[in-house]
Amino acid sequence: MSVEYDEFIQSGRKWFCHVDDDNYVNPKSLLHLLSSFSPSQDVYLGRPSLDHPIEATERVQGGRTVTTVKFWFATGGAGFCLSRGLALKMSPWASLGSFMSTAEQVRLPDDCTVGYIVEGLLGARLLHSPLFHSHLENLQRLPPDTLLQQALTEVSPAQLMPPFSAVPQPGLPKDVGRKEWVTLSYGGPENPHNVVNMAGGFSLQQDPTRFKSVHCLLYPDTDWCPRRKPGAPASQ
Repeated sequence: MSVEYDEFIQSGRKWFCHVDDDNYVNPKSLLHLLSSFSPSQDVYLGRPSLDHPIEATERVQGGRTVTTVKFWFATGGAGFCLSRGLALKMSPWASLGSFMSTAEQVRLPDDCTVGYIVEGLLGARLLHSPLFHSHLENLQRLPPDTLLQQALTEVSPAQLMPPFSAVPQPGLPKDVGRKEWVTLSYGGPENPHNVVNMAGGFSLQQDPTRFKSVHCLLYPDTDWCPRRKPGAPASQ
């Protein structure tokens, strides 16, 4: 994460989005989502893996305990995005190797450390979004028909403001983001059956993550995608 951050700062680009290499990214939906925000503002966008903030103990050199801080963090397993404006403010704790020192200070993994810097040190807020999906959720429960629809609904910043969390809450719009998911994951070797319930031109043996099937249903003209017959079902 430290190297990624430094490369982003040097690039001059507007958005820093971290996604693990075992995730599928829907680029059109990601761009549509980011267009709702200004990269010069403080934007930290992603999905928590917990339904409550975590707690970290800040330490100084010598191991003396200073204080305890609570904060939300977006799980790296689903991916998250930072605006350039916010990323630049993170520089004292994240640039040129400082990120690793900060992580060691609070003894947390890299995705948690991002949340610590953003919320615990800078006082900004994580915008909780259901559009990012990690291996930590039940992916089989995602409705297959919604996986095929992208960039069809407008998701405003107000709809993503806290207390919008990873668990359903009363009063929240039920259709927020359902038609433009941004990332998908899969269970991996420890939970191989935790994949999206998606049919397509590939068998489970050919496509155990279902990423190929999802891609070909979204982008059927891709040269390696099987040709789908008209009226063929998208789910199983």
